[in-house]
Amino acid sequence: MQNKTGWRRSEKRERQQLEFSSALSAPTASIALPILDTRATRGSTFHQVPVKTVLNSPATTGMGFWSLNPYVGCEFGCSYCYARETHKWTVERMGTRMGLPIDDCRLPIDPTLPPNQQSAISNQQSPAEAFEHRIFVKADAADVLRRTLDPVKLAGASLVIGTATDPYQPAERKFKLTRSILEALLGWRGLSLGLITKSPLVTRDLDVLQRLSERHEVSVNISLASLNAPLLRRLERRSPAPHARIRALKTLIDGGIHTGLLIAPILPGITDDRAGLATLMRAAKDAGARYAVGQPLRLGPAIVPQFMPVLEQEFPELVERYRQHYGHGNYVSAEYQKALMHRLHQLQEEFGFPVAESRRRREQLEGRQPRWMKEEWQATLL
Repeated sequence: MQNKTGWRRSEKRERQQLEFSSALSAPTASIALPILDTRATRGSTFHQVPVKTVLNSPATTGMGFWSLNPYVGCEFGCSYCYARETHKWTVERMGTRMGLPIDDCRLPIDPTLPPNQQSAISNQQSPAEAFEHRIFVKADAADVLRRTLDPVKLAGASLVIGTATDPYQPAERKFKLTRSILEALLGWRGLSLGLITKSPLVTRDLDVLQRLSERHEVSVNISLASLNAPLLRRLERRSPAPHARIRALKTLIDGGIHTGLLIAPILPGITDDRAGLATLMRAAKDAGARYAVGQPLRLGPAIVPQFMPVLEQEFPELVERYRQHYGHGNYVSAEYQKALMHRLHQLQEEFGFPVAESRRRREQLEGRQPRWMKEEWQATLL
């Protein structure tokens, strides 16, 4: 049941339009995105975006699987989220189609928000900063999927839902896009389907997942970086509590869904300690997880401005080491990655997770096996 401070909707809001305008154009060039809803307590606005396709091919992403994301942007607002880049690209792409300069591709503030919320989300915020406040909703995603999915083109590769933004973020309670996409996939057989989420809301769709598992190979990855709730809150402002995610994992397992733990991202020097990872794997094993895999933090141009200030404030002693190990790239040094994978491999064996299964799931999520995985392990953690 919705409360007074929850979703607020009126006919007036449904008719409102979000415009991208350029003062350099005459007449003013703009594109309109219908405002579907506003969550005033968080300063979030939800805009419908038109889509012609919802599937991202391996050729587009550079990964070895197909992907699908019902939403662009995410209210969880994790400081380390690499998907802020996707929000930026979406805004710029829409602006470019209208002939707008990149610098003009910004999102104005919804005037229906309270003054304090408008102040918090200034007109000058970049698309990357708008990631957690302006959520783009692919309202027609399920219908588009039904028209465009060709199993032959997948060529046996997996289709993974939620690779960029969480398909069960708070907006899903209202819009039910992910559920409609899962229902659409019931129209096929024999696919390899993966799903990644931090949210226990995934258990709402247990019935659909059970039916899908009768027709496809289905795996759900519960993403969780640590069981230390206070530590996690310093990094993930609005994500679900750690133990709620573990309970969701158990609910899915008890419901017959092939479910595992995705320890991601693993933050060097913060969530990579052996004791913390062991506690997390033990909890997942007790909940019945079929596998446990992990991935180190990925940094990129759109993430650094958001994450580095958090690191400087919360973990100042690590700032210089991050600069050394990440340099100017997106990925931590190969030496660190080797040592981390070695630690995870040891813990998988210690807690009885099938190493082969865990490796297969990791490779499914990575889309390819890094070259450094074939080399000798080196214990060089931060």
